[in-house]
Amino acid sequence: MTVGTQIRFPAHLAHPFSPAGRADPYPAYDWLRARAPVHYDAASRLWLVTGHADCAAVLRDQGFSASAGQQGRARDEELPPSMLTTDPPDHTRLRAPGLLLLGPAAIASVAEAIAADVDGLLDRLAERSVVDAVAEIGGPLATSVFLRLFGLAESDRKVFAQLAQAASINLDPLAGPQVAALGRSAMGELTRFLDAHCASAPPSPLARLAADDRLSRPEMLGVLGLAVVGGWQPLAEAIGNALYWLLPRPEALAALREGGREPARVAMDELLRLEAPIPFTARVATRNVALPGGQVPQGARVLAIVAAANRDPAVFERAGELVLDRTPNPHLAFGGGPHFCLAAQLVRQTGAVLLARLAERFPAASLADPEPAWAGTLIPRRLRALPVRLGGGDAY
Repeated sequence: MTVGTQIRFPAHLAHPFSPAGRADPYPAYDWLRARAPVHYDAASRLWLVTGHADCAAVLRDQGFSASAGQQGRARDEELPPSMLTTDPPDHTRLRAPGLLLLGPAAIASVAEAIAADVDGLLDRLAERSVVDAVAEIGGPLATSVFLRLFGLAESDRKVFAQLAQAASINLDPLAGPQVAALGRSAMGELTRFLDAHCASAPPSPLARLAADDRLSRPEMLGVLGLAVVGGWQPLAEAIGNALYWLLPRPEALAALREGGREPARVAMDELLRLEAPIPFTARVATRNVALPGGQVPQGARVLAIVAAANRDPAVFERAGELVLDRTPNPHLAFGGGPHFCLAAQLVRQTGAVLLARLAERFPAASLADPEPAWAGTLIPRRLRALPVRLGGGDAY
């Protein structure tokens, strides 16, 4: 597919980025992947990559720059230095200390507390007939997790959640100038809030990162800011997105209830495959690159649409269906290559705990609204609300 050749969608399909196409972009993604997995889209002035092999190559090939992809955003000021805004070797230098905050040891240090937070959250909701899984489960749970990681007090919950929500605008590489300005301002407030807390932080993953001398202060704060933007929002939205798929299927809920933690972990990966909160990521080609599905010229702004790649029938049997025990599951919901999401284990583990506990405790849980509305944002992929009927009946 050459530059200037515009794909014309059939009449029954809307462009996936248009207001009409955002609620359900998957038919358009399927159509593109089958006909032009690598093509220049005149509507967005971007190269859209939709095949699994092509997206995986974009994420791993050093001919695509994540740093330049972020610089191409509609903003008049750079984001703080972080793994999001750098390429190797700077990215590698920043990523190693980042493990102090989100690596296996850090997650293990707060795992029991997170499980207790899940139980406490479900305790508080147990007497309610209907709850909003987006506002009352996903968001509060993500906030609890980060209060633990950062050693923040319960009294910091409201301020932190507000700042995290506002700063998450920075996830969207297509944000316009006004929205980007709001995201930039919110990120500044967030980093100032975290900077003020670092000096008095109790023992925690944040305290260990703040004490590490491999990073300058701005670099350390950039890692913290990215951890919030790339961890808090995806975790918050992943919960609602997962329950959207899980709860209409009583047999799936029963399988989680009977299986415990490991089936829940496998299921969480499958639910992330089907409804990734971060559906695409931006890169810029630093040279001409031959992908399996087509040639990308030097200087091209590229979106690797992982939400499309995750439903590629060449890789996933029954690609549009929930296969709760799917293994292996080479989805790209957390990206790939050097920039593989550092918060992946946190999202997987927390999501698995929540799903297993909810399935055990509320075996009759169901959607109170069979057709919940998707938000009009491109990133994150999220529901406006997800009314859930817990159904009483504790299994405890």
